[in-house]
Amino acid sequence: MCGIVAAAAQRDVAPLLIAGLKALEYRGYDSAGLAVLNGGEIRRVRAKGKVREMEGLYRADPFPGGTGIAHTRWATHGVPNTANAHPHVQGGVALVHNGIIENYATLRGELEARGHVFTSETDTEVMAALISERMVSGKSLLDAVSSVVHELEGAYAIAVVSDSEPGRVVGARRGAPLLVGVGIGENFLGSDAQALIQVTNKIIYLEEHDVVEITRDQVQVYGHDGKPVERAVHESELSKDAVERGEYRHYMQKEIFEQPRAVADTLEARISPNGVLPNIFGVGGDELLAKVKGLHIIACGTSYHAGLVAKYWIEEYARLPVNVEVASEYRYREAVVPDGTLFVAISQSGETADTLAAMRESRRRGYLGTLAICNVPESSVVREADLKLMTRAGPEIGVASTKAFTTQLAALGLLTLQLAHQRGLDGARYADLTAQLLHMPSMIEKALELEPRIIELSERLIHRQHALFLGRGAQHPVAMEGALKLKEISYIHAEAYAAGELKHGPLALVDEDMPVIAVAPNGPLLDKLKSNLQEVRARGGELLVFADGEASMDGNASRGVILRMDGGGDFIAPAVFTVPMQLLAYHVAVLRGTDVDQPRNLAKSVTVE
Repeated sequence: MCGIVAAAAQRDVAPLLIAGLKALEYRGYDSAGLAVLNGGEIRRVRAKGKVREMEGLYRADPFPGGTGIAHTRWATHGVPNTANAHPHVQGGVALVHNGIIENYATLRGELEARGHVFTSETDTEVMAALISERMVSGKSLLDAVSSVVHELEGAYAIAVVSDSEPGRVVGARRGAPLLVGVGIGENFLGSDAQALIQVTNKIIYLEEHDVVEITRDQVQVYGHDGKPVERAVHESELSKDAVERGEYRHYMQKEIFEQPRAVADTLEARISPNGVLPNIFGVGGDELLAKVKGLHIIACGTSYHAGLVAKYWIEEYARLPVNVEVASEYRYREAVVPDGTLFVAISQSGETADTLAAMRESRRRGYLGTLAICNVPESSVVREADLKLMTRAGPEIGVASTKAFTTQLAALGLLTLQLAHQRGLDGARYADLTAQLLHMPSMIEKALELEPRIIELSERLIHRQHALFLGRGAQHPVAMEGALKLKEISYIHAEAYAAGELKHGPLALVDEDMPVIAVAPNGPLLDKLKSNLQEVRARGGELLVFADGEASMDGNASRGVILRMDGGGDFIAPAVFTVPMQLLAYHVAVLRGTDVDQPRNLAKSVTVE
């Protein structure tokens, strides 16, 4: 959600800023802009729409300069238009901002009373005006920013330049990510490493309340008390190739097909044919997990669905109670925390605002400890957790998560096995579950072979306006994830239900215009599911059933298709059956001509409430 790039260099920075913004397009945005210090003045260009629209305006009238800031905006305060696009300029100060300033209306009213005139509806312009006012009173850019951020309520990551201090950029963060890219004779700020990998792989991850000043020769970070602090420089493992589409039409398609490798990487050196290896959750992890009497899993969106699958696994195999809740609800209620409860936060980015706030709130509520399952090693969620397990999915550019989900399931599978083994799961069953988890990458690989058939089936959905997804047991969250993917990128309204709930309401919607997609692995609930599907058939509904190859489905659907596949076993079937759901959503969206990687109104990393 929103993206920041800034640079202080001895070369023209506008092309670097534009390239950085393009690397951040996956985050979701509705306008873009950049500002460069040019000959003692601020030159700015902004445009509603894609980065390429703004780039075209810049190339029509380019301007040189070695210091600049740039931004992709996802609208919060004010509609998407050029006037509300960043950077915002007030009194020789230009500023870009991710986040939401909750007390901006009060601050704006005070500024207007002192004669300030605003040209946008944003909270961002208020910050620029406050900083400009402090500089007029004699403060340096660094001191002005440092004093203003203490007045702000809410979340922010900002980058600021001033026409009176060329060659200098000041940044600050609270509740939204911001990092420093360290170069040779040039330094940078960015929302994440992908924005900077084109220019440097040396990264400093700023901490909460940090303020940073960069010039082309120096980086200095200041802590909450305003005193200089040292922050470690990390070498990013990202590569330019990792964030390119290659032979694939869209990033989402590439990421769907990266899942076997990503899952294998997540399992590597963490599990053997004999079981889960020691201390994969960090120092003291095995000892802490042995004390667990229950779990609270907190997440958002796709990660929430992964948590729901884990609830079925952990309760069945480890016999521990599990509560799963969306982070935005959890943090605003007083949850009961039984003794010995482990708090588990699942997040692809590790910067999801609600999940991060929920984890911080958990400190007050007396949990046994916190575990982060995440894809970004230096993210806030990971840094603040007691235990962590990285998913090793690599960069995920498409807004609709795919490999994030299956790698999270792989990580949660490891957690399930560890908890189950510690609590005396039968040895033969533990060996079977271990073998299934080790085979998850190869079973996902086999599921990907269904793509040609799914391309044909996707034509059945392209003119539909609604779809219903059904699943039972651990496949119910898979149905939820399938419905989410379809609605996210194809804009077809889709809902998921536990199949047994069909007759309690959703059956009223079933007719010849309502396709019903069902997940049907072989297992003890299969006969129940088949009865639910007969109810759909009897009402003329068109069925698309993803069925285990060994499952008896009582003949062919009179209207619809049964697609056979191998789920790989009851434990890993949720991950394997997810893959055709992803492919179905992707190919329906392609046929409908939507923006697959950047669906409307959505952002990849939700860093505001």
